Parts: sequence; C-alpha cells; structure tokens
Amino acid sequence: MSGPVRAEGVVLRSMRFGEADRILHVYTEDRGRIGAIAKGVRRSRSRFGGRLEPFTRVKLMLHEGRSDLMTVTGADTVAPHRRLREHAASLDSAARACDAVTKLFETSDPQPPVFHLLCHELSLLDDDPAHATRSNQLAFRLKLLLAAGLAPQLAACANCGEADHLTGFSGAAGGVVCMACEGAGFPLSEEAHRFMSDALGKPLREAPSAGDRALRQAERAIGETAEHHAHVRLRSAAP
Repeated sequence: MSGPVRAEGVVLRSMRFGEADRILHVYTEDRGRIGAIAKGVRRSRSRFGGRLEPFTRVKLMLHEGRSDLMTVTGADTVAPHRRLREHAASLDSAARACDAVTKLFETSDPQPPVFHLLCHELSLLDDDPAHATRSNQLAFRLKLLLAAGLAPQLAACANCGEADHLTGFSGAAGGVVCMACEGAGFPLSEEAHRFMSDALGKPLREAPSAGDRALRQAERAIGETAEHHAHVRLRSAAP
C-alpha cells in the first residue's frame, strides 16, 4: 500500500546515487530492514543536514510507492552518536556491528530485539571507547545469532548430547562437540567455551574478557555458525 510511513531506525549504510542523492539501508524497529532514497541529501543546503549519516538513530518520514525504495521526506535525530565518530576503534566497531546486522537480517520482517540490541551497542560505543574491544564485538554477534534463532548449542554435544568432555566446536552441527565427536569440528578451549556462555548470558555492557587464543576460537565458532546456518560470511572482528 502506497502512502506516508513513519519509522524509527538506525542508518546501517549510505551510498551515493546520482549527482546529489543517497540510497540508505536502515534497520527499523517495526519494519525490519528497509531501503530508502534521500533526494538532494548531498547538496550543501540539504534540509537533512547530517541526520542521515551511518550509525545515526533517527525517526524517518517516508513515502512508500511502487518502487522497492521508499523516499525520505523528513528526518528527526534521536541519537547522533557523535562521540563514537571521534575514536577510530569505536567507529570501526560500529561499522562491524552494522555490517553484521545487514548480513544476518536482510528482510523486512520486524525484529524489535535486534533493533534494540543494535541501539544499545551503538550507545555503549558512544558512551565510552573502552567498549570498542574484540570481546564486545563477539558478544554482540553471539546475541545477534540468538535473536536469529541460531545461537550455538553450548550446554551439551551438538552431535550426541554428551554433557561432559566438550572439547571441540562444529559449525555444521551448530555447537560444541565432545571428545568422541571432535573429528566433526575443531578444538575449542575451556576458556573459549566459557567466554561464549558468559557472553550469551550477561548484558552486553558486561561482555566478558578472554585471552587472544580463546577469542580467536570463539570468533571461528561464531563465523562457522553464521556460514553454515545463515549462509553469510561475517567480517573479521577487529583485534
């Protein structure tokens, strides 16, 4: 149905189009991921100013026509996240967070928990650059997998159900595997296993820390889960 639409969302990506326009990918609370065109936004006297920059949380007024792209007719900033743009690590973490949402949630199906998780992550990065860590990025991705219904099995072997001797991880099986089934996956240390369990169970603000080896293993587990079950390849986490 065509006509005016209101939506609150986070600008995931902005691409130049024509001489003065931009095409936006926006993740919204009520309409999932949408595409929109902002006409004339690149002109110096654009009425949108900087309100449609990536990582901005914004309330949009849109016109929905026959095209797959809506047209932005108005925008009000909810959270500009200016401070995260002042720190390279925070800016990079924000970009990786938005990229993960883009890849894992491509459709217009509304997923309010995903929207609120992304808003929380950007707010943390804006509040304090100390949150721009590899462990934070991996905790965020684990919570995205949970929201997508793809959280890895961590309590028992994903192959046979054994609860003890969980020494490996299999992306194809969807979780940890026991010593007898480890041939189907790769070795996973106890520290990496604990990091993943804690990251899923704790608030994002309290993302656990772990050593480099454990984080590399956790990242591999997350990446293989996304590849096998969502058929997407996530960008590597920043060191």
